[in-house]
Amino acid sequence: MKLKNARIGVRLSIGFGLILLLLIGMTALSLNRMSQLQDRLTQITRHNEVEVSLLMNMRFTVMDRMIALRNLALLTDQAAMKPEAERIAKGNAGFEEALGKLRNEILGDGVASDEERQLLDKVAADSAAAAPLIARTIELGLAGMHEEAATVLMTELRQVQFHWMAGLNEFAKLKSRENEDMVAQSQVAYQQTRNMMIILAVLAVVLGMAVARAITLGITNPLQRAVLAARKVAGGDLSHAIEVDRHDETGQLLQALKDMNGGLVRIVAEVRSGTDTIATASGQIASGNLDLSSRTEQQAGSLEETASSMEELTSTVRQNADNARQANQLAGSASEVASRGGAVVAEVVGTMDAINASAKKIVDIISVIDSIAFQTNILALNAAVEAARAGEQGRGFAVVAAEVRNLAQRSAAAAKEITTLINDSAEKVEAGTRLVDQAGMTMSEVVDSVRRVSDIIGEITAASSEQRAGIEQINQAINQMDESTQQNASLVEQAAAAAQSLQDQAGSLLQMVSVFKLGAGESSKAAEAFETFEDATLASSAPKAPILSLVRSLGTRSESTTGKVVPANPAHARRMRAVAGSEMQSF
Repeated sequence: MKLKNARIGVRLSIGFGLILLLLIGMTALSLNRMSQLQDRLTQITRHNEVEVSLLMNMRFTVMDRMIALRNLALLTDQAAMKPEAERIAKGNAGFEEALGKLRNEILGDGVASDEERQLLDKVAADSAAAAPLIARTIELGLAGMHEEAATVLMTELRQVQFHWMAGLNEFAKLKSRENEDMVAQSQVAYQQTRNMMIILAVLAVVLGMAVARAITLGITNPLQRAVLAARKVAGGDLSHAIEVDRHDETGQLLQALKDMNGGLVRIVAEVRSGTDTIATASGQIASGNLDLSSRTEQQAGSLEETASSMEELTSTVRQNADNARQANQLAGSASEVASRGGAVVAEVVGTMDAINASAKKIVDIISVIDSIAFQTNILALNAAVEAARAGEQGRGFAVVAAEVRNLAQRSAAAAKEITTLINDSAEKVEAGTRLVDQAGMTMSEVVDSVRRVSDIIGEITAASSEQRAGIEQINQAINQMDESTQQNASLVEQAAAAAQSLQDQAGSLLQMVSVFKLGAGESSKAAEAFETFEDATLASSAPKAPILSLVRSLGTRSESTTGKVVPANPAHARRMRAVAGSEMQSF
């Protein structure tokens, strides 16, 4: 089935359905991308940062134990050596606890990489290798064998310490790289989502405009053809061909107009054949109408006034119709502008929410990184102080402290980069603000359109007042016509004989045109006129009575507008109401 043959409701459903599908797709894509960003940020904040914190604690325990071991090798007072030994034991327990948590954190979810497993095993192996050397150094230091303890510390444990710290540093660098990779992936995902949303939004707008134009043309074009056909029929042109090329509601309307036009053509042809006989009878009436013409001059003047008023009334009605169409167009424009404003506001809300959420999470990350950098810098300074105290033996430890400070500087640099990201988010917020401004301008356009509609309605009201004035003039003219008609009643009696045959032909014409179904009000008026016409026909045996009664009925029919009643024969009207009422219901 062709789309143009589908019902208007079906076409509207298809058009809005396509737009709704696009909106659903955009929503699903946004939710999917937001879920991916949430997963990455969760990985950074809940896992990687925890692992980095554990690694930092492990490095701290290693350095703290090395300092305590050096103190044991240097101190000679047993009272001062005991706290150092306890400090080393506490560091051992803290390291093992952090190592266990790190192992659970990495291996608990079952997604650890091979590199992570290798580094974890390496750190555990280094810890196991250092444990007996640490215990031996403690034993020698507490036994007062300081030179032996220093020898073990400098020749054996020092190499294990370097290897141990290298593994921890490499592990920390790995986690730092993972964080940077996830941040970069999040940025790429955001840009892809933003571009896709822009493309889908443009596609939705273009598709909506195309569907709206197609549906509008599919409805307005057939209606314009129907209006043209109706105007042709109203103007008396029944030769206009009505083409029906669709089967929807507008096609059914065109088909109904085509059938109506064909029926009118057939009826008019039959009426024309009967008018020939009427023309012959009307010739006999012409002689009697010569005397009537002098008195109808006054009526002609009144008719001229009536025609002038009717012209003004017609112009006013046309103006009202034009204003009504303009009001309808402006109402449609206001609806469209309101729709665009709603869409822009919806986009602004989504953009502002996404940017605010990202900014909040980035602020949390910056605070954590700044805290780590600050603590690391403090540790590096403490390590440098301890290295300075150790003198020549602390030179290697000073190198480690320099590396730690280097890491702190890199953390600070990362914080600066993230600050740049926050600035980008601020720019996005400004873009959202501009969208809000556009929405405000759109709503202003809606207000202007409503004001214009109100102005047009005021013009329609003024035009209606002019119509009332014109109708009052018509009523006055009808009153004058009524007076002239009563004066002409005596002269119409001379045309009664010739009008009898005209009456018969009029009856035939009434039967032929009775196929037209009119409203109840129009049918009652036509029936009233026919009753009055037949009333006078039966009231007198003379052939002149029907025409005289018909003329009087014209004055009676003006009763509704003038308030004056022309005398009639109510008794005969009541007798004929039952006969004429049933025949004139379909005139």
